[in-house]
Amino acid sequence: MGEAGLLVEFGDRLSMQANAAVLAFRAALDAAAWPGVEESATSLKSVFLRFDPARLAHERLEADLRDLLAARDWYRAGLPEGRSLWRVPTLFGGDAGPQLEDAARRAGMSADDAVQAVCAAPLRVLTIGFAPGLPYLGQLPEAFDIPRQTDLNPNVPGGGLALAIRQLVLFPVGTQTGWRWIGRAALDVFGQRAERPFPLTAGDEIRFDPVETAEFEAAWQDVAAGHLVATREAIG
Repeated sequence: MGEAGLLVEFGDRLSMQANAAVLAFRAALDAAAWPGVEESATSLKSVFLRFDPARLAHERLEADLRDLLAARDWYRAGLPEGRSLWRVPTLFGGDAGPQLEDAARRAGMSADDAVQAVCAAPLRVLTIGFAPGLPYLGQLPEAFDIPRQTDLNPNVPGGGLALAIRQLVLFPVGTQTGWRWIGRAALDVFGQRAERPFPLTAGDEIRFDPVETAEFEAAWQDVAAGHLVATREAIG
């Protein structure tokens, strides 16, 4: 990771346990506030630290990290405090999710059953990245272990909800993607005019509540005006 970065991996593939360990370890790092550590960030299964080599030697930081890793079983540490449960009005299928039928067929179920399964799944914000505020959400049931497309969707709009490899992503702005576009959610994950531009935090949970077209369009007008339509409840 260069002279000013270290990466701590918690597995060679994504699992909910590995991701929970990532979030717990990152919270402990931030709480420790080691001098010379300038930034921490998480991915699906790793924690990245950026540090100032002039203030903190690489060898010292690596030793401190090994001590912290050995201090407890991070896979059993539990998720950090300060998390929220979000409920988001969401329109599935049709023009708002033209690939819902295809995704459902690949998962071996009807479109209605696919929507029900997605909305019932206990989805966690696994990490945020790729685009400003964009959350990776998971994990969905194994039936949704659907590969990415070889072709790109040219422009999934802001609020677009797309599915692949047992995960969902929620786009902040119009974006090309190889994920299958199944719906549109009334949440701006990068509200440039909002007091809190990035509403979601890794470790938060999300439930998508299916609504009809008229209700979604009214909700989206409020979102476009800078209002928060989704509800938020503290869970930890």
